[in-house]
Amino acid sequence: MNSHKSNQLPLSHLLLALAIVAVWGTNFVVIKLSLEAFPPFLFAALRYTFAFLPLAFFIPRPKVSWGNMCAYGVAIGVGQFGILFFAIDGRISPGLASLVIQTQVFFTIGFAMFFAKERLRLYQAVAVSIAMTGLGTIALHTDASTTFLGLALVVFAGLSWGIGNTVSRRAGSINMLSYVVWASAFSLPPLFLISWIFEGGWAQISTSIITAPMGAWLGVFWQSWGNTVFGYAAWAWLLSKHPAAVVGPAPLLVPIFGMGASAYFLSEPLPLWKILAASLVIAGLVVNLFWPSLEKHFRKLAG
Repeated sequence: MNSHKSNQLPLSHLLLALAIVAVWGTNFVVIKLSLEAFPPFLFAALRYTFAFLPLAFFIPRPKVSWGNMCAYGVAIGVGQFGILFFAIDGRISPGLASLVIQTQVFFTIGFAMFFAKERLRLYQAVAVSIAMTGLGTIALHTDASTTFLGLALVVFAGLSWGIGNTVSRRAGSINMLSYVVWASAFSLPPLFLISWIFEGGWAQISTSIITAPMGAWLGVFWQSWGNTVFGYAAWAWLLSKHPAAVVGPAPLLVPIFGMGASAYFLSEPLPLWKILAASLVIAGLVVNLFWPSLEKHFRKLAG
């Protein structure tokens, strides 16, 4: 199948890739708006409830161990999105959150070094250093809308995403949509439990569910179906048609969409320091992604 993958993106496939990253990027605005009606861990629990149901009745369970799916569901559902929602709930602006969460790339590299004994290459060290400079710039400019705690929480969410990536890699070649749907079941118990203990018990949960406006519920379904069903299914389809190197750079646009949408819809300011920080983090991601192919190209020219 891989031998038939195309190295060029037709316009329709390019537009689909842009639609996916637009959904993933603007999602941070949806999160912020929906958190006005739902407490963060309840919001995350509702997201995964509708990611699991009703699709689990129509999509067969992937041939992966229950333990693997449990680890993925807890890491992504609780560690990534539960903590991310908690951070965006008044502790960091959604635009910056869309940027800082991309640290997952470097945590994924770190876990690959630890578990798969992959060696840290010089360009990867340079990439991490550049991105960390961007994060340091954000840390120096914390204020009422972006606290140091919020920054730390989103970095932790990035760490959890890296754990989820590592767990899913160990699952082997699988249907990613089926994997995400069924793993969502394991996100639900801890998310509902955390919400019940720390967000006011059953009384607050039932009140939030009953009184939430239609816009907030649309946000829940956007999380569940827009991000999970459309995002993962369409992304997996593109990866089946093209090499990862061709479509892989597209997620670099997520923080661009995230910060742009936050500025447009939420009037989030974009001072020079924020643009500089974004440029540094994205530059680190670009170095990490493109350096091997550039190095190979330059060696061919030199040879």
